[in-house]
Amino acid sequence: MSDNYSEPTYSMDINLQKKKNKHNYVLHTGLFLITFVTTLIAGIAWTTGSLGPYTIDDLIAGLPYAISVLFILSAHEFGHFFAAVYHRIHTSLPYYIPFPPLPGFFNFGTMGAVIRTRERINDNKAMFDIGIAGPIAGFIACLIVLIYGFSNLPSIEYLLNIHPDYFSPEYGQDTITLEFGDTLLFALMRELFTKPGDFVPPMSEVYHYPYLCVGWFGLFVTAMNMVPVGQLDGGHIVYSMFGEKSHETIASICMIILGALGILGLIDTILELNLGIGWTGWLLWSLILLFIIKVKHPPVTTFKPLDKGRMVLGYMSLLILLLSFSPSPFIVSFN
Repeated sequence: MSDNYSEPTYSMDINLQKKKNKHNYVLHTGLFLITFVTTLIAGIAWTTGSLGPYTIDDLIAGLPYAISVLFILSAHEFGHFFAAVYHRIHTSLPYYIPFPPLPGFFNFGTMGAVIRTRERINDNKAMFDIGIAGPIAGFIACLIVLIYGFSNLPSIEYLLNIHPDYFSPEYGQDTITLEFGDTLLFALMRELFTKPGDFVPPMSEVYHYPYLCVGWFGLFVTAMNMVPVGQLDGGHIVYSMFGEKSHETIASICMIILGALGILGLIDTILELNLGIGWTGWLLWSLILLFIIKVKHPPVTTFKPLDKGRMVLGYMSLLILLLSFSPSPFIVSFN
């Protein structure tokens, strides 16, 4: 009887294993293609200002943006994916999240991408490796895009084709101006990879330059995801490095900082002070973290001190957060 009982159980385990390993390639491919289209449309809008109907030249102009966005997103998510495969954690392929062009939104054509683990991660070593692999891979992809963008800046004629009145004293008057907030890393790369005589666009015009725009966007998303709170990648990393109590303290401090920056941005917006301090989005992000993602990190079954190499890599990832973070990522002024 024992033989008859064990055989169906074994078959059931095999079937469950196959189900875990099965991927819906049609869904993943479809989401990728739709996201390609929405990022292409966003790229045309950011770089040329055209809102359609589109010509072949418009579509070609939007390609560098779309390809760069998908390159960074794919690097990040497949970093997670292959780390999970290494630790034999069953996980999905990336789900790309398209974002349709909507008037009045800062539309980058996508809300990112995610993978879904199909089983619990039971030890902090695997948690650390899977958590850090995505941001590191995505960060390297951002560096590649930014290095290329700063090393191959077009002449001033490129911007004049978009804004013929750029050097006019009246340029920008009686309009709403959007400026991307600078970061330590973006400023450093601007100094290292531009040449004397290059026209380096100000932060208020960076979004017309697809590689700079996407590289900046990649750093912005990396910083959001590296905040060491809850089950964000930064939360996985800090929890795996220091444990539950230290993580909770660090996460609480970060939540206070985000909330303060958000409130400052809200006051600046309501009173129309145009000081460029804080950003209301940080307040929204802190509320999402507080009520949806949660501040605390769920415990793992096995927790052991990480080796020296992983600890060094963890500290490097926190440095990436500091270099990529902008207290005021979007500065809207009324001229």
